[in-house]
Amino acid sequence: MSIKLVISYDGTENDDDALTLGRMLGAAGASLSLAYVRHAREHDPHREQLDVDDAARRLQQGAHWLGNGTIARHIVVDPSTSAGLAALASSMHAAAVIFGSDYRTAPGRVQPGASAQGLLDGGSVAVGVAAAGLHARSDRALRTISFSGDGAAGTAADTAAALAVASGAELVPGARDADLIVVDSRESAPDGMVGLDGVTRGWLDGARGSVLVLPRGGALAF
Repeated sequence: MSIKLVISYDGTENDDDALTLGRMLGAAGASLSLAYVRHAREHDPHREQLDVDDAARRLQQGAHWLGNGTIARHIVVDPSTSAGLAALASSMHAAAVIFGSDYRTAPGRVQPGASAQGLLDGGSVAVGVAAAGLHARSDRALRTISFSGDGAAGTAADTAAALAVASGAELVPGARDADLIVVDSRESAPDGMVGLDGVTRGWLDGARGSVLVLPRGGALAF
């Protein structure tokens, strides 16, 4: 059974980067779905319907961009985007949530926005952050994959190797300019939880490609 990935999408340009990273991972066999988080329900039925229709329109836009009219779409209502996506991922048994970088990020760099950061600090699902401007690349295939971690079993090295086989990409350990860099959580993080330290944050800050941060000991089986 293919692993499940949730793409956080609200119709903005940086979330087109998230769609592109999702498409790259989908080509390696992952099953994709789209999610949009509303922060509250409207008490007025008419305004509520307008908000629901707007959310559905945004998700339809994402499905059209992916060229997949049958992709699963989820409208989540939660005051916190991070918490809403975490609950959705848990209910779906999804392996990762994919985000675009913060809208102020320079092209080719990675900067998690507030919603992604909420899952990078103590979440239980892998977090993908697409490099800014990824959607504008002429070549949107996954060509190179790198990893950073302690090399223990069930970590970034295993995920990167499996993903390289599934996608046909070249494995280039330690490279900061790979199309995708798979990163372990810190050694002191509880098993199954995402936790960052100075080394992990250094990889995020220095990356010249998209990043996938794993929960501690949580290799993804592509």
